[in-house]
Amino acid sequence: MATLKVPSSFPPAEEDSEQLRKAFAGWGTNEALIIQILAHRNAAQRKLIRETYAATYGEDLLKDLDSELSSDFQHAVLLWALDPTERDAYLANEATKRLTYSNWVIMEIACTRSSNDLFLVRKEYHARYKRSLEEDVAYHTTGDFRKLLVPLVSAFRYEGDEVNMMLAKSEAKILHEKICDEAYNHEEVIRILATRSKAQINATLNQYNNQFGNAINKDLKSDPKDDYLSLLRATIKCLTCPEKYFEKTLRLAINKLGTDELALTRVVVTQAEVNMHCIKEEYHKRNSIPLERAIARDTSGDYEKMLLALIGYEDA
Repeated sequence: MATLKVPSSFPPAEEDSEQLRKAFAGWGTNEALIIQILAHRNAAQRKLIRETYAATYGEDLLKDLDSELSSDFQHAVLLWALDPTERDAYLANEATKRLTYSNWVIMEIACTRSSNDLFLVRKEYHARYKRSLEEDVAYHTTGDFRKLLVPLVSAFRYEGDEVNMMLAKSEAKILHEKICDEAYNHEEVIRILATRSKAQINATLNQYNNQFGNAINKDLKSDPKDDYLSLLRATIKCLTCPEKYFEKTLRLAINKLGTDELALTRVVVTQAEVNMHCIKEEYHKRNSIPLERAIARDTSGDYEKMLLALIGYEDA
């Protein structure tokens, strides 16, 4: 469930564009007005505002936001203003760069988006960067990480709820055999995780637990410091319990020494229209503190207000 709050009655895109233009006028930027408008419009409405702004003023709203805002607030607003497909393509590209490289962001996008959404991200990536996402992931990763990530970003999974229980039992056995042999990068392990529907993977992992007495991620903790095993466990969590994956990402971003604003912003912005309600519930259950209180404690100013608005905090 989404946490984005869109008013039941909202002005036309022409009026929103005019108000945003006014927010940039004068000596100081009206950040509160920007939050009031953009943090309460869905993806289709934001896209229409951008198109109307360009048609009316002959300028790119994103460029004006970029020049008027700064720091973490700027990053959050710019990410939010993007169409979700554009945003994922941008995040994936940033994750392949040397200074901002992240196997986790690539895996996160591959495993938590629907098959159709991931396909559209690949199309957008191709159009924007004149290269395929698979090509860049393959070029910038090596070894076990490449073996796992390229099939994940290439996937087009079946989205239905139907499962084959005989297949689930046999593939649970395959996974157990490979894990017992410490063959964590075996092609069969990767094939199952990269090609099966999420419903089928859930059934397989339930069979794994029933047959062998342990959750698979517990058996994958033979070396907690192994980065590949950490990514493999996160992949399984993303495919089966994305709200738990995002809760942990938020917890680590907020509770570490110095807030990881990039991770915090990414999760809030990408999930506000998707599953943030469940993530908030999971965060509260796991940490005994509401997410809005944790964010307010670790952020400030317009950045804090923007994040709180996106997670549906009533006073934002």
